[in-house]
Amino acid sequence: ENSTACPANATICDGTSCVLPEDNFNQTLSVVLSTVLTIMLALVMFSMGCNVELKNFLGHIKRPWGIFVGFLCQFGIMPLTAFLLSLAFNILPIQAVVVIIMGCCPGGTASNVIAYWVDGDMDLSISMTTCSTLLAMGMMPLCLLIYTKMWTDSNAIVLPYDSIALSLVALIIPVSFGIFVNHKWPSKAKIILKVGSIVGAVLIVLIAVVGGILYKGSWIISPKLWIIGTIFPAAGYTLGFFLARIAGLSWHRCRTVSLETGMQNTQLCSTIVQLSFSPEQLELMFTFPLIYSIFQLLFALLILGGYRLYRRHRVKTKTDVEKTAQKEDSISSAKINAGFVSDEMK
Repeated sequence: ENSTACPANATICDGTSCVLPEDNFNQTLSVVLSTVLTIMLALVMFSMGCNVELKNFLGHIKRPWGIFVGFLCQFGIMPLTAFLLSLAFNILPIQAVVVIIMGCCPGGTASNVIAYWVDGDMDLSISMTTCSTLLAMGMMPLCLLIYTKMWTDSNAIVLPYDSIALSLVALIIPVSFGIFVNHKWPSKAKIILKVGSIVGAVLIVLIAVVGGILYKGSWIISPKLWIIGTIFPAAGYTLGFFLARIAGLSWHRCRTVSLETGMQNTQLCSTIVQLSFSPEQLELMFTFPLIYSIFQLLFALLILGGYRLYRRHRVKTKTDVEKTAQKEDSISSAKINAGFVSDEMK
């Protein structure tokens, strides 16, 4: 009788109440997709490196004013903004901790792809991502000690230094190959760059979709975290841009710093949270990195769309001005040439 009431794969049955074996679909899917995404990310960073001039890259390292401004944004503005938002919305201590962890993370590699699409300084973008990931080894513990001590013992937060180091290696090695290819075969590097930028755009969307599939059961959380997840990346983009402008950086570098500030390494934040807290605590906080990831991508796409519209308008306006100038020149020359005006200039 029980065999008809319970599924065939049930391990324990009591009437219509059955215990099913653990579903490993998400775990298997996570492993497969992580492998695919890692390979795609390496290819994207290789292609981004194909847009980096070795001389310009070393110039940023030797004269690190842009990197220093990015450092102030990454480990100054972002943790402080996270702290202030947590206080302003009076969220639970454990939720405040995850918001601050997000603010202390280094920049994400997606910023390099978006920086390319908005004509940013790729040399600065990649050097900032590399330096922020490297400096995260020391700056993350320091920032967490300063900003989380009013809510929790900072020793309870486990920093996955192996994950940070792996992120650094996954960034440096393919970028280095890309720089080498650009140095030896610049024509081939341009083709690789175009393909990689498209793959990068696909990768960013794919990561967002995968996160929604794998963690579809984790979306019931406090509305306050949704609000913070919306405000936080927008504040990062805005404050990063204005600080870079105040520091005297050029417009394309301001766009670069803005993207590097607002786009965080959300995968690293998720890893830290999983290693540091109990399942009961994770229910209250685990979704925040996913929320932040969605809105940082959404605002980045808005920035990209706005920039593309601005550039199209500017090019159109510039073309109109040039045509007007040419017509005026032809009319003035026509007065000299007995009033003759060619048909092209009428």
